[in-house]
Amino acid sequence: MTTPTLLVMAAGMGSRYGGLKQIESVGPSGETLMDYSIYDALRAGFGKLVFIIRKDIEEQFKQFIGTRYEKRIPVEYVYQELDKILAGFSIPEGRTKPWGTTQAILMSTDVIHEPFAVINADDFYGAEGYRALSTHLQSGSPDYAMVGFTLRNTLSDFGSVARGVCRVNGENYLEYIEELTKVEHDGDGAKNTDPAGSVTKLTGNEAVSMNMWGFTPEVFGLLEENFKNFLQQSGSDLKSECYIPNTVGALVTAGKARVKVLPTNDSWFGVTYREDHATVVESISRLVQAGTYPQRLWS
Repeated sequence: MTTPTLLVMAAGMGSRYGGLKQIESVGPSGETLMDYSIYDALRAGFGKLVFIIRKDIEEQFKQFIGTRYEKRIPVEYVYQELDKILAGFSIPEGRTKPWGTTQAILMSTDVIHEPFAVINADDFYGAEGYRALSTHLQSGSPDYAMVGFTLRNTLSDFGSVARGVCRVNGENYLEYIEELTKVEHDGDGAKNTDPAGSVTKLTGNEAVSMNMWGFTPEVFGLLEENFKNFLQQSGSDLKSECYIPNTVGALVTAGKARVKVLPTNDSWFGVTYREDHATVVESISRLVQAGTYPQRLWS
């Protein structure tokens, strides 16, 4: 049985939030959201960490985050940069940002050779999802996996958010992901407003992807193929990004991948807006008081 790896996407700065939110403390002893994710993952049986970062935050990130784990577990760093592009393609003049989360995951091709999970650094997912992913990744199944959260448990009180709303079949396999870019609370449910201003009502019970994935190493070839197609079609767009939910959705639609949806009853929360920070701190405090987490994660 192969021990799975946890791949943490930590290259983003968080433009709406402002600042390097991955290293802001939210726990009673200075813990970050990433610390809680890694704590839950290690308890669930993950055996290696890979961080996706950028060169310009490397020193700060390793000082505040990496050193906490390097003596506990094998740790690798990979770097997402604008110029790390596929052979045969060039960077369009005026492009300043990397190419999205599909490119980010591809940066780990040379250091991950075992089943692995992918998470965002600035999200809190809860322990149940890590246990489900660990069990799936160690089962030997060739299927990929996605932890499915309930939409209403993932919304911000301070503004609209983008969410990947999933269609799931009766056997809990993913059929389709629809990216909704302006989702917000609406009474007991939710609503989405499209770019044309049209409003769609949602129940709030929909399964959504929060970028908590499980893959086998075979996915890298498929991701590279999809990224190549993206560059051919949208590479000249200065703001285009190749997002992993879109990539996985395309693989499912094309019949190239099966994705098991692993439902979780845990609430998701994250820091999309600066105002979310106080809410996250309060949520963590309640979990500590309930005994879900200790006062100090790491001695």
